[in-house]
Amino acid sequence: MKHIIGIDLGGTTIKGGVIESKNLIKQIVQNTEANKGGETTLNHLKEVIRKLRTAETKAVGIGVPSVVDSERGIVYHVQNIRDWEEIHLKSILEKEFDMPVFINNDANCFAMGERIYGLGQNFENFVGITLGTGVGGGIIQKGKLLSDMNCGSGEYGEMPYLDGILEDYCGSFFFTKKNSNGYDIMQRAEKDDNKAIEIFDEYSKHMAILVKMIVLSVDPQAIIFGGAISNSFHLFEKKMYDNLTDFPFPNSIRNLKILKSKLQNIGILGASALCY
Repeated sequence: MKHIIGIDLGGTTIKGGVIESKNLIKQIVQNTEANKGGETTLNHLKEVIRKLRTAETKAVGIGVPSVVDSERGIVYHVQNIRDWEEIHLKSILEKEFDMPVFINNDANCFAMGERIYGLGQNFENFVGITLGTGVGGGIIQKGKLLSDMNCGSGEYGEMPYLDGILEDYCGSFFFTKKNSNGYDIMQRAEKDDNKAIEIFDEYSKHMAILVKMIVLSVDPQAIIFGGAISNSFHLFEKKMYDNLTDFPFPNSIRNLKILKSKLQNIGILGASALCY
């Protein structure tokens, strides 16, 4: 049975797994040790691949939190890994392991993971959005990841908005400005804390703006939210829809599905989806 390795490369940990027939059958976690420099992180990445590789392994997919030249597999300006300003990761790993290696940024991996393994199987055209420290996005059109020049399409969080960018209002920074964090505020809101509910009502207005930007740019069949903040979807979903009633093209909202991802281990699955 053919195996695919998926690697979720973060600033703190490297999470890797073996996929067999679309099932995650093995996974390991390795410290990135990013503060020691890029060579140390690269060696840890190679170690993870060696531990996961079997005679049945056919390809490796890697998701990274940065800009990627996905055609050539060059990773640029990884903020959380020292000395990774430009690393030709694809060529390095293909030479080391003699198998195909596919690399993209983590938001695109999320969208691909949904397309191959998750709710995105039901849609040919959708946008996957990760809601966490940042707000990243991946665009699927005609069943495939949108091809772009610099891995920047779908990065709606970087759009100018109010006194900053949309990420400031749809990512975790919105909650830290309230002298708390999203998880604590979610717990309070679920216990009917009025102040916490008001915060999510405010958050829903910003999320409606995000939805409007997505619909006006690509008009997808669906938007699928993932990431830590998406766990509070039930707290902002209704008010978000209420703030979409003034959209100039009502059918676009009426026909749009806005969903929360159901996948576990999406970082690993999404990276492996690059290999399909």
